[in-house]
Amino acid sequence: MIAKDIKNGQIIKETENSTAADEHDATDTGNAAVCDEYIAGEYDIVVVGAGHAGCEAALAGARLGMKTLILSINLDSIANMPCNPNIGGTGKGHLVREVDALGGEMGKAADHAMIQSRMLNRAKGPAVYSLRAQIDRREYQRYMKRTLEEQENLDVRQAEAVELLMETSCCRNDAAAPSARPRVAGVRVRTGAVFRARAVVLTTGTYLKAKVIIGEFSINSGPDGLFPANSLSECLRDLGVRLYRFKTGTPARVNGRSLDYSKMEEQPGDARITPFSFTSGHIGIEQASCWLTHTNEETHEIIRQNLSRSPLFSGQITGTGARYCPSIEDKIVRFAERRSHQVFIEPMGTGTREMYLQGLSSSMPEDVQERFIHSIPGLESAKITRSAYAIEYDCIDPTQLRLSLELKDIAGLFTAGQINGTSGYEEAAAQGIVAGINAAMALSGRDPLILKRSDGYIGVLIDDLATKGTNEPYRMMTSRAEYRLLLRQDNADIRLTPYGYDIGLIGKERYERFLARKKLIEDEIQRVKSVTLPPSREVLELLASIGSTPISTGAPMAEILRRPEITYASLADVDAGRPDLAPDVGEQVEISIKYEGYIKRQLKEIEQFRKLEAKPLPAGIQYSGVRGLSIEGAQKLDAQKPESVGQASRISGVSPSDISVLLIWLRQNNGATHV
Repeated sequence: MIAKDIKNGQIIKETENSTAADEHDATDTGNAAVCDEYIAGEYDIVVVGAGHAGCEAALAGARLGMKTLILSINLDSIANMPCNPNIGGTGKGHLVREVDALGGEMGKAADHAMIQSRMLNRAKGPAVYSLRAQIDRREYQRYMKRTLEEQENLDVRQAEAVELLMETSCCRNDAAAPSARPRVAGVRVRTGAVFRARAVVLTTGTYLKAKVIIGEFSINSGPDGLFPANSLSECLRDLGVRLYRFKTGTPARVNGRSLDYSKMEEQPGDARITPFSFTSGHIGIEQASCWLTHTNEETHEIIRQNLSRSPLFSGQITGTGARYCPSIEDKIVRFAERRSHQVFIEPMGTGTREMYLQGLSSSMPEDVQERFIHSIPGLESAKITRSAYAIEYDCIDPTQLRLSLELKDIAGLFTAGQINGTSGYEEAAAQGIVAGINAAMALSGRDPLILKRSDGYIGVLIDDLATKGTNEPYRMMTSRAEYRLLLRQDNADIRLTPYGYDIGLIGKERYERFLARKKLIEDEIQRVKSVTLPPSREVLELLASIGSTPISTGAPMAEILRRPEITYASLADVDAGRPDLAPDVGEQVEISIKYEGYIKRQLKEIEQFRKLEAKPLPAGIQYSGVRGLSIEGAQKLDAQKPESVGQASRISGVSPSDISVLLIWLRQNNGATHV
């Protein structure tokens, strides 16, 4: 690899540091040397990678007025779904709606390409309602590729970034001064062309030194048979970035014509589709069905007999896998007492007969895959179109990031998506829009967008990564959010659209529609609280039909609505003054009234939380010199350099007594903002 420094647009130093991983083949490097000084373009932001994180980052940067370039190894892989062909799910649906509320694109693309929609967890309460849609993966890609191509200020280019270029005017040795950090100056691609940039966003997904593994077979490859990115890992290491090795996997795909659906349980979509985007309105489509079947003892025995051939247990796989999305062989070992596991048969789109076997991720040899698939009811004659595989890849230790997703030690370099140790399209998109926004904010001299844990699931996601780190692919779940009753998927616009408007990603027309909808909700809540229902025949008959306790005197409608068996919709016939409202407005009215006591309690908790978040910590503080801190606490604080007392309190190894010492230190130093 050739490492270069750039100053004033000129390459002033280059050093040879060749590695085998830097080459796809022996013929690449000679061609690159010819083009070393070809400046192919000058940009404000270069986004490396065009998956779900890259698309959101590039669109955000361009829409905020930055001249932006997005690079993809293959333009036909833009917004690819190499794993499950769906968007949303538990916790993940919240992220998609939050991305949309900020002005992102994933929700619109999902609504455009959805072929089935379901609201999960309806029986568990509104805090964990999660929207999930089955997606036509090719239509989703077409929509997103076209959106990128038509976006002003955005260029789309097929090229592999192999190297980050750095300004030489920065000194790395003075860690105390933010201006002393080295600054990114652009990227070099494999052909040798240089793209200068004031900021770079890395969204490399699972491509960094990617290795696909199927049984005893392995190959250096990205997902879906695409080229891996073999050079950037070494470049990042040269810059002092700590890397991990993670693993994920995907199930086999089969031809739907070869399946026996009579042996499966049909899984239809919801009668009323809830869109991801707050701008989509009514979606009227003929929904496709998914299907449910189960593994059995024969399936498990086939896998048990072949565990010695499993790269997961033979030691061939060294990367850390996702605990919450285990392979089928991992399930058989970890849950040995289970007699069966669910397998969902999901369509890949309307223009193909390929079906995705959700729940059967595997890296077993192909002959073993065929045997255990054929042991499952309905799949006895299944014809495999794509074998299951595991994929290992490099990612960074996310504790090296600021909450803005900029690296602490490299100015202008942002990262988003699976390079930060996450799994999932939705987690990637959420990070992508924040990284794109903050790259633009930094170049505009504006404060970064820092979403707190009390603002949204995006805030929880980024805070977990930057503050706690992760030792396995991170997956968003509703249980990770301590304020989840307030961070519901239905109110994502109320929570985050004002941020999107202030930043500039939400236009005035959309913002005015948002304000009108917000007022409808607030006015209806007040109206419901002011209405008293009499013990009339109509009211008593209604209560009896629902199985609710009758009333003997007039009762506030809000009190009746708080009964578990009563819904806002069920009271329509006895509520003469009710305005004609959209179902989603009525849903928010019901939740706000029914859970008012719990919501007030969480608001008080958030008030305390925000007090600690509002106490910034000096960037250059040497915690080892703060008297009273525990040795472990000082070491952890020096290593992670938290931005606030609140963030410091969430670092593993920092005790409540350490936080008390920090608060005293801040008071003694008059809330110091510098050292």
